[in-house]
Amino acid sequence: MEKRSIAIAIPELTSKGLIMPEIAKTQTNSLQPNLHADKICPNCGHVGLLIFYEVRNVPVHSCLMLSTPEEALNFPCGDVVLGFCEQCGFITNTEFDPKWSAYAPNYEDQQSFSPTFNKFAIKLATQLIEKYDLHHKNVVEIGCSKGDFLLLLCELGQNQGVGIDPSVVPGRVESEAADRVQFIQDYYSESHAQFVGDFICCRHTLEHIQPTFEFIQTVRASIGDRPNIPVFFEIPDTIRVLQDQAFEDIYYEHCSYFTPGTLARLFRSCKFEVTELYLDYGDQYLMIEALPEAGVAETIHSTEETVEQVGELVRHFSARIQGKLNHWKQYLKTAKAQGKRVVVWGSGSKCVAFLTTLDTIETIEYVVDINPHRHGRFIPGVGKQIMAPEFLRSYQPDQVIVMNPIYQPEIQKMLTAMGVETEVISL
Repeated sequence: MEKRSIAIAIPELTSKGLIMPEIAKTQTNSLQPNLHADKICPNCGHVGLLIFYEVRNVPVHSCLMLSTPEEALNFPCGDVVLGFCEQCGFITNTEFDPKWSAYAPNYEDQQSFSPTFNKFAIKLATQLIEKYDLHHKNVVEIGCSKGDFLLLLCELGQNQGVGIDPSVVPGRVESEAADRVQFIQDYYSESHAQFVGDFICCRHTLEHIQPTFEFIQTVRASIGDRPNIPVFFEIPDTIRVLQDQAFEDIYYEHCSYFTPGTLARLFRSCKFEVTELYLDYGDQYLMIEALPEAGVAETIHSTEETVEQVGELVRHFSARIQGKLNHWKQYLKTAKAQGKRVVVWGSGSKCVAFLTTLDTIETIEYVVDINPHRHGRFIPGVGKQIMAPEFLRSYQPDQVIVMNPIYQPEIQKMLTAMGVETEVISL
């Protein structure tokens, strides 16, 4: 797996303080830099978070599938107010309410219908199996979603597995390893310590958990004094979000935002030795590998940035986000005025954040997705019905906006095969 150091290049800013321009007219409020002295960082316990971005009235879930447009449009909403901790570099949604963390089988986030994603998953599973000799071992996945990756680990290494996730649907994924895998529809807690096994992985779950220090402590406590149990976590990388003003990657479920340095410092504070820290999947995903550490581990990796560098990136984001929002709002409104048929490809969280943050739901008529379990359902807060890609044969859109650029070659190939001639652009 390719690893690289993260080079942080930030244009010179005109102010040493946070620059907060006026933010999107309808969905967000104008906001000045504001230190919330009463806000406690859930990652390190520091009191006082610097607020730098907010989006009001967005759906509290973006992957719950709804049966009618009325249900979708009337879906509960909450606020995203990002706070930056100047002590540890952590970023969190200060308005997050855990009562909305109601993940269930109708939470549809399965990505394995994409050949691009499957290629990445197979490569990752193979590398972990080879590196940690995961053959005929017991593996555990915290937040296993529908079980794709856990089953892959068990297939390729002839392993046994336990997957813990409230949204898991046993039997959804066909696999020759199915009889060696136990799925538990539950949130991970100390009560699951009996399932530690020989390897623990957790992919795209930590960003949904606000008490991050407490959660990683729970994982560490479950391992106890067994020093050779490796853990692997994968989450979105916030460096890219800040550098690119990727507002489509900021949504309610993601209450916790990590950079490499923030993540490594968290694991060390919970008595883990960080053995690997790197980016993958087009540098969108941040990966950490760690082992239990009895003492205090001090190894600093070249990929770790300082808290001060995260602060510079926060200022970079704040100075430029309004321009990014204005660009896309005007782009969609102009396309609508010109009578262009614009389709969004990808109906997940990025789509929901893209359309609701911009408050431009009416500029898009259709959203398509390759996941068949989404077809015919309606998107929370957006109300659009999700169509299968084959719909585009007859619709013949003028433009297709791809929510994630890593899928653009795959999508272009599908469009060409269907005889759909259209302009394909990525966020």
